Parts: sequence; structure tokens; C-alpha cells
Amino acid sequence: MLRKTLIATCCASLLAGLPFTVSAAETARYKSELGSVTVTPLAEGLDHPWALAFLPEKQGILVTERSGDLLLLSPDGKQRKALSGVPQVWAKGQGGLLDVALSPDFANDRMVYLAYAEGDGKTAAEGDHAGTAVGRGRLSKDLTQLEDFNVIFRQQPKLSVGNHFGARLVFDRQGYLFVTLGENNDRPTAQDLDKLQGKVVRIFPDGQVPTDNPFVDRKGVAPEIWSFGHRNPQGAALNPWSGTLWLDEHGPKGGDEINIVERAQNFGWPLATHGINYSGLKIPEAQGKEVEGTVKPFHVWEVSPGVSGMAFYSDGRFKAWDHNLFIGALATEELIRLQFEGDRIVHEERLLKERKERIRDVRQGPDGYLYLLTDDDKGKLLKVGLE
Repeated sequence: MLRKTLIATCCASLLAGLPFTVSAAETARYKSELGSVTVTPLAEGLDHPWALAFLPEKQGILVTERSGDLLLLSPDGKQRKALSGVPQVWAKGQGGLLDVALSPDFANDRMVYLAYAEGDGKTAAEGDHAGTAVGRGRLSKDLTQLEDFNVIFRQQPKLSVGNHFGARLVFDRQGYLFVTLGENNDRPTAQDLDKLQGKVVRIFPDGQVPTDNPFVDRKGVAPEIWSFGHRNPQGAALNPWSGTLWLDEHGPKGGDEINIVERAQNFGWPLATHGINYSGLKIPEAQGKEVEGTVKPFHVWEVSPGVSGMAFYSDGRFKAWDHNLFIGALATEELIRLQFEGDRIVHEERLLKERKERIRDVRQGPDGYLYLLTDDDKGKLLKVGLE
């Protein structure tokens, strides 16, 4: 049966004219400018997986499912189990269990950080509105549960009815935790400094606010804020060469962006945007593509790919990918490769278009492969390499 399925798949691919082959190991190969891109499914049947993190010493891969489970997968993806001790989540619309990150000192403290949607009802899973929350718990030595989980940060006020949570977690080289926060589809709040919508916040690992945050002494301003004027940053990564925080953000209809986050800067939304409303009408607050006093995007897509997880490729086994940036695309269902000369993007390649899968997260694994999550009720964990 397997042999017949593989033959049928290959024949269908040839008939469609796709650069696609399948081996007995179920590894597909796709043409790219730098060679054949290999894709091996490690796990399937995941419920809208959102993020992944690698445990050290090949202990496994943590994967969040938007519906609320934190899974531990074996390195080969063949075994999985749901961990206990995970918080209740508000699993509606785009909300649910979202990002996962390990403490920079995980070898000693075993802390796992989760970003998720939290409702305004009697329990975290209930309510008409929600906001992004961040908490942490200690991974038990037997790898079965998060112990003593506690919330360290809450987005206030809670305004989302199911949209724009942001929710990426990134630690910098000094150990500060950055959290990306969508504007909950309430555009003007991205410019309101008394609210945590449309912001990037900077906190200590225990949730305390650093005294050198830019607005910490300003009355009426949320002290956690590091930058503002963001719409819905669903991808974030620390540039391994400069140590700077990079975001990719959803525009409305058009105008997806990459931004390099700077202290106290206004990134413009909704005053400055390259996009329009899905209705085809202008964004009511928009004053143009560039507005004085706001930071221009580092890179803009006039037609939105629906950007999501992002990863810099650094010192991996595939040298042709070194110093490239990879970004998942939800709307156009592909993997975007950006090539640099110095600090400039000089080339873009769209990969894996033939698969037609919404790519939610992208990470470089400790083995030098890229690992992708596909956003579907039967989502996949994919291992991606280059031949």
C-alpha cells in the first residue's frame, strides 16, 4: 500500500509539472536557487501548532498547540505526550496557547516561558475579551509537567475579541525578555502609551520592570513599553550578529513589514502604513506610507505574505544559507528566504510553494536543519535541509 501511495504521489507530481520527488523515507525534494530543499515530516496530526523550542541534550522538542496543549515530542517526532501544569488558555479565534521559549539559564533553572491568550472571565479560558499573558514554570526532571507555573505579565486592558495577540517571546544577550503584543484589532491603541496594545515590552525574567526602560518615569505611561506603533508582530528573533531584536508584522491588506526594534521608537501603525483595509478602503487614521516622527520599516511587502515565525540562519550545516533570514508565510503558504549583503536585503526567494501549507513557525535546530510548523487542524512538524 505504501509503495502504491508513493508511486501515485510521484506520478501526480510529474503530471502537475512540480519539482517534487519522494523517497522511501518520505523526504520530499523541491528545487531552489541554491540546490534541492529537502522536507521530512517528523510529526503530523498536530492541532494548529504555533511554536516550538528545543530542549538541550536531545531531550526532545516542545510544541504548543493553539487549543491549549504543550507537547513534548521525541527528537525524531515519533513519540509525543502532553505536559501537565500548563495554564488554561482562551482558545478562540487567533487566541490560545502561543509562543514557547526556554530560559537563557535553562540548564540551571529549567524554566519554560509561555505566551498565551487569557480571557477576562471567571477563569482564564472564559470571557468576552482577552489579552496576551506570559507565564513560566519549571520543567520537571521526568519531563512530564511544568511545576509552580505563575503569570509574570499581562497585557492590559483586555480588548481582543479573537484577533491580533502578537505573542512572540525573545530573550536578548543581557537576559531581558521582550514580548510582542498585537493591538487586538483596535488600531488607535497602538499609539496610546497608557495601554499595552500594539507594543513591544521589555521585562526581567521574573516580570519585574527594568528601571532603565524608556518610559518608566513618565506618568500615565505603561512602564513595560520598549517600542510602540505595532500592528500584529507574529514573528521575532534576535539577530545573532548584531544582537538587535527584529520583528515581522502583519499589515492589513498589503504592507507586511520587517522592523528592527529600537528603544522608545514609534513604528507608525496606524498612522503610517503601506496597506489598506480589507474592504478596499483607506485605513481611517493613516496619513501616508511615511509619517514624520515614526520609523520607516526595514523592509515592506506591498502584497502581504502573511508573515509569521522567523529565524536567522547562523553557522549551520548548510553554508549556502548562512547569514540568511527565513520567514514563514501564512497567506501565500511558503517559506521566504532573504539574503543579505551587510545590512541590506539584496535578494528574496520563495520556497516550498508547491506544498501549499501555512507556515506558522520557523526555527534553526541544534543539528543545523530548519524546523517548521504548519498551521492546520492536522498540522505538521517539518525538518528542512539543503542538498
